[in-house]
Amino acid sequence: MKKLKIGIIGCGTIGREIALACRKKLSGKLDLAAVCDADRHKVTALKETVGGRVRILDMDPLIKAVDIVVEAASAKISASVLERCIDIRKSVVIMSVGGLLGKEALLKKAASKGVKVYIPSGAICGLDGLKSASAGKIDSVTLTTRKPPRGLQGAPYLVKKGIDVSKIKEETVVFQGSAEDAVKGFPQNVNVAAVLSLAGIGAKKTRVRIVTSPGYTKNIHEIEIAGDCGRIMTRTENVPSKTNPKTSALAFLSAIATLEGATKSVRIGT
Repeated sequence: MKKLKIGIIGCGTIGREIALACRKKLSGKLDLAAVCDADRHKVTALKETVGGRVRILDMDPLIKAVDIVVEAASAKISASVLERCIDIRKSVVIMSVGGLLGKEALLKKAASKGVKVYIPSGAICGLDGLKSASAGKIDSVTLTTRKPPRGLQGAPYLVKKGIDVSKIKEETVVFQGSAEDAVKGFPQNVNVAAVLSLAGIGAKKTRVRIVTSPGYTKNIHEIEIAGDCGRIMTRTENVPSKTNPKTSALAFLSAIATLEGATKSVRIGT
């Protein structure tokens, strides 16, 4: 079977792990063909880390040169990456899902053009149940995210409110609101809220609580869904990435699993 050529846009923690998987676990099915990042130091470091033949390209040439594009950059450009992939008719994996909120029309456009858009489940479980519940009426979807203070540092919402999480001494709720506002205020912390919104009742209706405590050692996501189906509750205790505490290891593992699934003809689940 011919290997699928993979191009990665964004050479941070997630991009690096996906690149290494292409070289190791998925080397028999995927060929890491090109990488791209606005930060030249990151892209050069990634190329040196993975070794082998991989080209450093700008975004448009990369999209044209590969079979599947992986966006692992930021919510600031994820919609632009998707739009270009639709124009050039290339399959794409979107990791920075928050950038698609308010731009859901792009997903419909991709479907009309026959462009495959893969959105990994990220650092949560339960999306299969949420999508199944969507066939009936859903009354509410609530996400409670618990993270150590260092995993939230620098979030725009905290900066705006003058909240110094390093000074928090006990379990504290630092945000309550819609997924729409959560993604804007914590773009690097609650990408899972965007994934839930797209799979369920939308960003305005999906509710989010963000809690922190110096006693936390893991990134924990609790989801509660209520509707015609009854009540669904999930809890995922994630180990933070060793190189970036804002990212859970399960986030890049879900991307790797998604890419592996893209090479298979049989899928399990919804």
